[in-house]
Formats: sequence, C-alpha cells, structure tokens
Amino acid sequence: MKKEIKTNAMRLLDKHHISYEVESYETDGQFIDGKHTADVLGHDHACSFKTLLCVSKNKRYYVFVLPIDEELHLKEVARLTHEKSLELVHVRDLLSLTGYVRGGCSPIGMKKNYPVYMHQTALQYPFIYISGGKIGVTLKLKAEDLSKILDIHFERIIVE
Repeated sequence: MKKEIKTNAMRLLDKHHISYEVESYETDGQFIDGKHTADVLGHDHACSFKTLLCVSKNKRYYVFVLPIDEELHLKEVARLTHEKSLELVHVRDLLSLTGYVRGGCSPIGMKKNYPVYMHQTALQYPFIYISGGKIGVTLKLKAEDLSKILDIHFERIIVE
C-alpha cells in the first residue's frame, strides 16, 4: 500500500484539526485546469474553486478563490483591497511566492500569509473542492473552516 504524501495544505489542516477529504487523480505532473479536474473527479463546477494570486503596484499580494467557471473581477477586487489596481501574478513567479505550482496552488499553506478573498457562494455549499497543494490532489472541506486558519474574506469577486 502506497503511503499518502502530505502537502503543506494538508499538514496545516491537520495541525488545526480541520476535517477534509483528499481526492487524487492521475496526471503526468503537467498543468490541468480546474474544469478538467472537476470533470475527471465528477465534481459540480459550482462548488469547485480555483486559486489566483494578484499583486498591486506597491507589491502587496492577495489571494483570490473563485468558482472554476468564473473570471476574477479585477476592478472589484482592487476596490475591496483598497488598491488602485491589481494584476495577476505571472506563472513563473508563482512557485517562489506561494510554494505551489500552477494547477496545484492552494490558498492553504502558502509561503506567506497573504489576505484571502473567497467568492461568497462558497458558503452556500455543504463543502467545496480546492487544490490540495500539488497537481493531482484535490481537497474537499467546508468553506467556513478556512476562516479558522486563513485571513479570509467572503465577498463578491467575480465578473457578473
């Protein structure tokens, strides 16, 4: 039997006694978007969330967690964060800033504790799916449990 390798996200959840389930899928280590992951695992797209990292002109970083089918409303999130503007962090900088790679970026267990904004619809589901911290691993947990370990704000952050 193969031993499960814990990611930073899982270790942090374990440390704080937060209940979660791990779901894995076969991958060759290459990027697979959230839509494909949800389809492979049979998850509803509405409760499957992706994690994006943005930066302000003053080099302040913010994490945004939104449904996989949606787009981040950059003007709205700049307003929410009291920044003039925000832009997505370039993929090449993701690992050094978060400790995670594209397709495996979790809002939990990043190198630094950036403010996290999650789309408010996450609270309407009994559980959500987010990246487990590496490609091929998804976590199932309650959105409200994230507030126990993250500086998280539930807001309207998508283009509507």
